[in-house]
Amino acid sequence: MLMPKRVKRRKQFRGTMAGKALRGNKISNGEYGLVAVEPAWIRSNQIEAARVAMTRYIKRGGKVWIKIFPDKPVTAKPAETRMGSGKGALEYWVAVVKPGRVLFEIAGVPEETAREALRLAGHKLPVKCKIVSKKDLEVKAEPEGGEGSEE
Repeated sequence: MLMPKRVKRRKQFRGTMAGKALRGNKISNGEYGLVAVEPAWIRSNQIEAARVAMTRYIKRGGKVWIKIFPDKPVTAKPAETRMGSGKGALEYWVAVVKPGRVLFEIAGVPEETAREALRLAGHKLPVKCKIVSKKDLEVKAEPEGGEGSEE
């Protein structure tokens, strides 16, 4: 499972998941992508389960990119333990995902195969997802009045 090789600090604050994803919201490598629609913490074992589901369905053809990495440690105290006596031990690693974040990308397979593989991967994740193509995201990004749209 994915986790950092080393970290600067062992334990982290929980933080917030407000707002939309500003980075990682475009398909950069593949042709099709799985985009998160809601915010969540995605655990390393859930990322791995989604990856396995996709690669099994495409029968190890094509190429899959994992665009998120679990770099946030989550701690938990043992069950039936009294409050106090410090923060709990590290339990698992999560990737913080905001709406609009591209989670997985896929290329080198037909469209219907890619869409089905991404659909299967989406079922393994704790967030609602949508399947998009590179063309879909490019078309949506243009009409927001970018460069050269002076009136």
